[in-house]
Amino acid sequence: MNPLNIIFLGAPGSGKGTRASAMSEILGVPQISTGDIFRENIKNSTPLGLEAKTFIDKGELVPDDVTASLVDTRLAMPDAQKGFILDGFPRTINQAQMLDEMLAKSNKSISYVFYIDISDDIIMERLSGRIQCSKCKSPFHTKYSPPQIANICDKCGAPLIVRDDDKPETIRHRLEVYKKTTFPLVEFYDKRKMLYNVPSDFPFNETKIRSEKFLKEINLI
Repeated sequence: MNPLNIIFLGAPGSGKGTRASAMSEILGVPQISTGDIFRENIKNSTPLGLEAKTFIDKGELVPDDVTASLVDTRLAMPDAQKGFILDGFPRTINQAQMLDEMLAKSNKSISYVFYIDISDDIIMERLSGRIQCSKCKSPFHTKYSPPQIANICDKCGAPLIVRDDDKPETIRHRLEVYKKTTFPLVEFYDKRKMLYNVPSDFPFNETKIRSEKFLKEINLI
């Protein structure tokens, strides 16, 4: 069986990370999230992390060469040889072309591109309500998963905070950047007959069930 090399596309807050995680478990291939890689580097105050933070905090894209280098290294790891799900890369046409070149070096290619189409209003509600523990980083949401005590982490009792990239003014800028730089990838991959629309209305507690249904519909499982 050929490796399942998948890209997930969608605006910030569309739910692509949650769906990618569920499908990673179902298909048995790693979810590769550039966001997670950047956050880990920021947490550890690495030179790359500090550089990336200056862009992320403003809702802007990390330069292509930095991002591509990280992804190329990750795709060379043993667990990605049977397939992968990319979440957060590529984000530009240039990055997509760089990805093609990376994969071609080992005679690989992208198999499917999954796209989640969702309105800006829903995204604003989702992202602006996200809060995170300042200590253990546990996630909460003021509407969908609020803490038992307002602004206090259920797990460790530390204060909850809003991440810089989830502040309303940053969200609006992130959406503008997405529409200008990343949304063109939808047409780019649609022309290649690789694009599949993933339903955007999965209830959070049904993500795995709905993901399995979707994968069966396109004959991946």
